[in-house]
Order: sequence, then C-alpha cells, then structure tokens
Amino acid sequence: MADVGSAAPEFTLTGAVNEEDVEVSLNDYAGKNLVVLFYPLDFSPVCSEQVPDFNEQLNAIQAKGADVIAISRDSAFAHKAWSKDLGGVNFPLLADMNLAVSKEFGMALEEVGITTRGVFIVDKSGKIVFKHVEEAPPDNTLSAEQVLAELDKLQ
Repeated sequence: MADVGSAAPEFTLTGAVNEEDVEVSLNDYAGKNLVVLFYPLDFSPVCSEQVPDFNEQLNAIQAKGADVIAISRDSAFAHKAWSKDLGGVNFPLLADMNLAVSKEFGMALEEVGITTRGVFIVDKSGKIVFKHVEEAPPDNTLSAEQVLAELDKLQ
C-alpha cells in the first residue's frame, strides 16, 4: 500500500485526454508535482461533480507546478465518451481495468470490482506527500480547492 513518505508505485496506463488516446507513466511526471485522483466510475453522480471540479481548477493547479491524472477501472472507450459528455476533460483519464495500479496504491475495492475515491499528491522526487482516501458514504470528497491548499504546502 502506498503511504505518505513512500515512493509512488510506478505504472503505465492507457486512457484519454478529451477524446484522444494517451499512454501515461508515472515517470512522465518526473520533476513535477502530480495529483493522482482515483475515482470509482465514469458517469456516476459524485464522480461527475469531482472530475469537472478538478478540470475547472486545472490551470490553478498547474500554476502551482503540478499536473493532474485520474484513474478508474473504466475503459479508455468509456473515458472518451464520458469526457465528451462532460464537455471535455483536459487531463488524462486512465483505465485500470484489472485494478493493478489501484491495488498498488491501496485503492482497489476488489469485492465490488472498482476503485475507491481518493487523492494522492506525488512530489517532484516521486514521493507521496499527501493521501486522502474517502470513506463511504461519499461525504468527505476532496475538492480541487482543498488540493490547491495542499499544493501550497509544497512551495
């Protein structure tokens, strides 16, 4: 399980940015802070609020020297359709269909076959410096504003 102070697990996943195919590795963000957003399912109610929130705040997040990626068990095809439905998502929505990456981060809900909701911040050196895992029901979903406040602590 990935905890604060440990190195973030390396991974490579495919997915989409808006409707374009992408392949993303953790190494692609070496030397940058990275917000890793885990979420259960495309098109679900809470996810359909949280991901657009981060998309709307993407410029502010990038102004603090960080990028955003989002990981769920849905396919790249579902990510493209959902991004289109949302009017475009300007950061990678990555497909972890076998939950391998979610398991390494401790975010897999294997009994139901989905990823739980949570946010990690990986610093420029690849170390996890912040971790928030949402407990059910979804009443403590982290907003982009809260993540911006955490990014301020890194500067």
